[in-house]
Amino acid sequence: MSLLRLPFEARYSALTLACMGTLVFAILADDYPDWAGVFLSLMALCAALTALGIHDLTQTHHAILRNYPIAAHLRFLLERIRPEMRQYFFEGDKDGAPFPRDIRAIVYQRAKQALDKRPFGTQFDVYQERFEWLNHSIAPKPAASPDSLRVEIGGGGACKQPYSASVLNISAMSYGALSANAIRSLNKGAKLGGFAHDTGEGGVSPYHREFGGDIIWEIGSGYFGCRTADGGFDAARFAEAANDPQIKMVELKLSQGAKPGHGGVLPAAKVTEEIARIRGVPLGQDCISPASHSAFTTPVGLLEFVAQMRELSGGKPAGFKLCIGHPWEFLAICKAMVETGITPDFIVVDGKEGGTGAAPLEFMDHVGMPLRDGLSFVHNALVGCGLRDRMRLGASGKIITAFDMARAMALGADWCNAARGFMFAVGCIQAQTCHTGQCPTGITSPDPLRQRAVVVPDKAERVRNFHANTIHALAELVAAAGLDHPGQFTPHHFLKRGASGRAVNDANAEDILRPGQLLLDPASAGRYREAWAMARADSFAAKLT
Repeated sequence: MSLLRLPFEARYSALTLACMGTLVFAILADDYPDWAGVFLSLMALCAALTALGIHDLTQTHHAILRNYPIAAHLRFLLERIRPEMRQYFFEGDKDGAPFPRDIRAIVYQRAKQALDKRPFGTQFDVYQERFEWLNHSIAPKPAASPDSLRVEIGGGGACKQPYSASVLNISAMSYGALSANAIRSLNKGAKLGGFAHDTGEGGVSPYHREFGGDIIWEIGSGYFGCRTADGGFDAARFAEAANDPQIKMVELKLSQGAKPGHGGVLPAAKVTEEIARIRGVPLGQDCISPASHSAFTTPVGLLEFVAQMRELSGGKPAGFKLCIGHPWEFLAICKAMVETGITPDFIVVDGKEGGTGAAPLEFMDHVGMPLRDGLSFVHNALVGCGLRDRMRLGASGKIITAFDMARAMALGADWCNAARGFMFAVGCIQAQTCHTGQCPTGITSPDPLRQRAVVVPDKAERVRNFHANTIHALAELVAAAGLDHPGQFTPHHFLKRGASGRAVNDANAEDILRPGQLLLDPASAGRYREAWAMARADSFAAKLT
């Protein structure tokens, strides 16, 4: 039993020493009567620390205390005495640009239903370059009910089972990357709050199913959960799994923002019997997630595969996720949509700033298009092709607050996916040990003893609270702008301080295309013109003139 390891784990050393001290000082007090008073006092101190450690082990509200009894109190002490501005507000980076020094504090307050209001006004220098703000209305409207902030995905053409999605859902994080208790907490929170939980490409695990929360099944290049023995796509296995009523949408992952164009390997040593069974891979062999898909090689092939996913799932919304790279490649997909008439029900645009458990440094920092650039590009490309009204757009990539959501929706997103915000709600402290299996809170650790720190009923409630309070904050922003729904945000509602010191719109006017402009007048399409000429529906390769 894993609990038998307790005295031998280094992180329990403070509790072990306290227990030993209680016993040792009790013996010394009996053996040395002249010093009995001193030894009894020390015994009482050790006994008190032992009682505190036992309480830490059994309490359900702080994962870090369950994994580091007694010792973790030092962390909370330091949090209390450090400057309040560092904990709750914003500071400038070395270049003077504002950024959230500890955005976790905001998430924790919303997850724990604590007051998130603060005195004394903004901590930003509002005249710094890149400072951003939302224009409000002199005639604000009453805040809409959070329950009304939903979007229907699918419902037209071949989609027979449209899904009414919340405008904020849990982004893709696989079982294996996260522990069983973390997956349970997220899915139960999604069930309680009425929003969706993306599985990540690791497949649908029993822990996703346990509480019945809505699932978006993500299929990656490894086709985990629906693969043949040689790693190809197995249509029959996919159909059997995708028709589960708990699965509301099916999503094909083309690329991930944190490491676009890069595959992955789960070493054989980490492929447990359970992982092998869930992913449909051989036990004792490296689990390979290739950089590219084997089921298709062209834009037309991609769309036909998405259409096949929709048909095999019984007509559920089917779409794909990608981080934008070469602009002509996405425009090639648009040309394929125009030529074939096949369109996905949704596209999720992932930004390069999106998170991951592990990725090469160069990829995290320098590969892929940031979310706002990619989202604006995709939205305008679809408008320019006359396709925008045929599908919904999701956005993911470092979206945490309601302001992040509003800004993304102004650039074309219909809904947003968040990962790190929900991770913080579960208790993540950003120890950045996700890839080691030594996560101090147990959120990313496969070790049953570590992940016992994640108490599912408590963390699920925090997940629900974070979602509800963030949606409430979004409704207040919408009302302050004089709008009825976040879908009414446009780039003109948001301004930022430019390099010249003047306020500029969040999107450049030349980036905004008119409906059908790429089809009717591509020469006037600004930065899209050259990439449009290079795009071809039958290949992702550029057409050179």
